[in-house]
Amino acid sequence: MNYLDRNEFNFEPSQKVLDAVKNFDPKDLCFYTRIYDQGKKSVITVRLSEIYGVPEERVLLAYGGEEILKNAIHYFLMEGHNKTILIPEFSWWYYNRVASECGGTFEMYPLHEMEDTFAYHVDEVIEYANRIHPRMLLLASPNNPTGNSLSSEEIGRIMENIPSDTMVLVDEAYASFITSDTDYIAPLVNKYNNLIISRTLSKFYGLPGLRCGFGFIGEGHDQFLSYSNKYLGFNRFSEAVALAALESDDHYRRVADDMEWGRQLYKKELGDLPGFKVYKSVANFILIKYPIEIKDALMEALKIQDYKIKFMSDKGLESCLRITLGRKEQTQVVVDTIKKVYSGNK
Repeated sequence: MNYLDRNEFNFEPSQKVLDAVKNFDPKDLCFYTRIYDQGKKSVITVRLSEIYGVPEERVLLAYGGEEILKNAIHYFLMEGHNKTILIPEFSWWYYNRVASECGGTFEMYPLHEMEDTFAYHVDEVIEYANRIHPRMLLLASPNNPTGNSLSSEEIGRIMENIPSDTMVLVDEAYASFITSDTDYIAPLVNKYNNLIISRTLSKFYGLPGLRCGFGFIGEGHDQFLSYSNKYLGFNRFSEAVALAALESDDHYRRVADDMEWGRQLYKKELGDLPGFKVYKSVANFILIKYPIEIKDALMEALKIQDYKIKFMSDKGLESCLRITLGRKEQTQVVVDTIKKVYSGNK
């Protein structure tokens, strides 16, 4: 089965990752991570501190980006009387699920459909944050399922103009597919104490099964760091593989280039067909509006070929497909199948 509905990785890991798996000494699992004795969380947080320029004590490490989200939302919504989180209108359903787990409530702010993209209206986000005054504001950049993102300048403008006691969580799980620029992260988290930026090895580095997420937080949150840190350290096998992945950017940048080829193919082959709209995406998936009347035939045609894509059911996106950007041959099959079904149903 070709799973192009889950935003997972359909390529090969880097050679360095394969070597790290092959050469790992199982005897290392007999011992806790000793670096904690030196006041460091992990060899990974030390390396991430070097890469991103954020002090190691403010680097977060977790069981996937999911755990960073859950730790942050649970902690800050349970901390006081304000239990409201503000989330994007079209976004991952899991955000409000996590809030409900700890007795929190959520409110939504709009994402706006533009000519060929969805977009945050920064002034509107600021207005919502000041009017509602939530304990947390969640910004997904890139956002799932719409594929749009915020610039560092836009994040800075939001931070500058919202209540200082609103914690802002920027979910960057899908970052890095378009640009390798990360220089904006350290200045932002060093300037704004109420900022968390969350990333993961699951998407760009294609290791969701490793369950390794990381992030960065502003100063002054010792209690949260104590809450989220692991006293006895982390999984030593995961550390070894994660280090190898972080040293493999050239490999994963080539994968990202193949994904860009896929974006352009969808735009070229489907963008001008009546009833279709191919939205810009800076993530590892693409959102496409399609003629809803071909849904059943398209589902059946893809099923015959052992392909799965995401037929959206979210309110306002019912006539959209979200398709993971896979290998070139997978992308070609999906494009050809959509065109064939469309032609046969005109």
